[in-house]
Amino acid sequence: MLARKYRPQTFAELLGQDALVRTLSNAFREGRVAHAFILTGVRGVGKTSTARILARGLNCLGEDGRGGPTLQPCGRCEPCRAIAESRHLDVLEVDAASRTGVDDMRELLDGVAYRPVGARYKIYIIDEVHMLSKSAFNALLKTLEEPPEHVKFVFATTEIQKVPITVLSRCQRFDLRRVPEDLLLAHFQRILAAEDVAADDAALRLIARAAEGSVRDGLSLLDQAIAHGDSRLDADGVRELLGLSSRLGQFAILDATLAGDVPAALEALGRAYEAGADPVLLLQDLLELTHWLTRLRLLPELADDPTFPEAERQQGRAMAGKLDMPVLSRLWQALLKGLPEVRTAPNGLAALEMLLIRLAYMSRLPTPEELVRQLGGEPAPPRAAPPRGLGPPRPATPPSSEAVPAPAASPGGRAPLGPVARLAPASAEPATPGPTPEADAAPRSFVELVALVLNRRELHLHLHLRQHVRLVRFAPERLELHALPGAPADLQMTLTQKLRAWTGRQWLVVLNEEAEGEPSLREQEDAVANDLRESVGRHPLVRAALAAFPQARIERIADLPGHAARPPDPPSAEDDMEDE
Repeated sequence: MLARKYRPQTFAELLGQDALVRTLSNAFREGRVAHAFILTGVRGVGKTSTARILARGLNCLGEDGRGGPTLQPCGRCEPCRAIAESRHLDVLEVDAASRTGVDDMRELLDGVAYRPVGARYKIYIIDEVHMLSKSAFNALLKTLEEPPEHVKFVFATTEIQKVPITVLSRCQRFDLRRVPEDLLLAHFQRILAAEDVAADDAALRLIARAAEGSVRDGLSLLDQAIAHGDSRLDADGVRELLGLSSRLGQFAILDATLAGDVPAALEALGRAYEAGADPVLLLQDLLELTHWLTRLRLLPELADDPTFPEAERQQGRAMAGKLDMPVLSRLWQALLKGLPEVRTAPNGLAALEMLLIRLAYMSRLPTPEELVRQLGGEPAPPRAAPPRGLGPPRPATPPSSEAVPAPAASPGGRAPLGPVARLAPASAEPATPGPTPEADAAPRSFVELVALVLNRRELHLHLHLRQHVRLVRFAPERLELHALPGAPADLQMTLTQKLRAWTGRQWLVVLNEEAEGEPSLREQEDAVANDLRESVGRHPLVRAALAAFPQARIERIADLPGHAARPPDPPSAEDDMEDE
């Protein structure tokens, strides 16, 4: 297999791990080689290969037999050849996935105290070290912390988060990165040249993309593609092998869907499926295409990248110019949310068809900004290109573009609604009166008295004064109230004591059961809110919105910051007639 035949034998052949090579080079040059290393990264990026190269470098004797530790093992001395052939007695390679127990670890560590037989260091390579049991890790800790000078440990794992921190703290950690596509592409070209196999760059690019940064996965796919193509690799054959759709076919699906043309979208999907495209992979390709179009929209110079075919660049440049960012963002979210449905559906093709149908009908929905503009009769903002796809259809009879009058001020003295731009969700309740400037000042009104109670953090008393009493009469140091259901029995005594303690004066608090008094503060606030809600409900823009969405209702009202309220306009005769 190519993955074994072209396995790196030196650090110079290791792809995409420059940081690791630079760190180890400095350590070897200065004689600061750690006693334990842990290598982490996704599958196939070179963890085990790095461990074996490190073992050869530590034990290399050079061609003349006098060499010392080096990052460039000669490959000809006995230790280098024996380690490369996995037959050296002093280099033990263990698969932790099959030897996870504490007994296996004790057996392995029994030979730590003995010096190497025919090498400079005794090296323990433990692959997939995260699979060790907790007891096995504990058995390893003491030896790992104070190993003999002739022992080195090299651990490899794909799930670093499962390795105990006590082990990580005793190792020098290296994170091996995914190999970029351009490096994989160049590596595949060198291998195919050595194998005397012809290949299209587009086919190799597809394999490099499918490898997702893993050299081993890429070489395995390359092996399979060579066998599939009978020693000739082309893009169509690789797509058929991987179950991918052509990029131009993806453009056709996306273009028809965004145009709201359901039959054309389903026909393009059917052609891709008949050609061997897997529904899940096709949806992932559509996500990748959406991401690329978004980048093209933001950075048009990306369309000049020569690594993409000319036809794809032209199609992408044209399509990105017709779609604005809200459209692309909504498309990305819809495709991403549909991915789990297609993965788990009994019929993936049917699920993908339903997703495309939803997207096509979403093309008739306006964005929130455009909806507000339409209801207010304002012209739509200029677009980079004629609206296609998820843009809104214009209403047949748009509302009048005349200036919208603001409703009259509410009885509670609240500011009028003002212009259309000031509509936004916020709290509908008027703010609770703030505390008095001085906590010990005598309140001059019932509202100031309630604010004093709140300032003193008497929350239960504050609640009762707002909701469960009505003011009959207020005078300096005299308060006459009408108690409502829910008022506590000790309200009179509690309030008298609190006011005397806070103001230093004797207050007379009287409960009058005969006089009903004014509405409670909460009742007044509710009345103001209801008046404001009715006033806002007469606003032409709000009436249009409620007509467009019959199930909607006004929840909260507030002024937008930065928009001053206009003077209230008197209601028109038409409004009065409609209200009746």
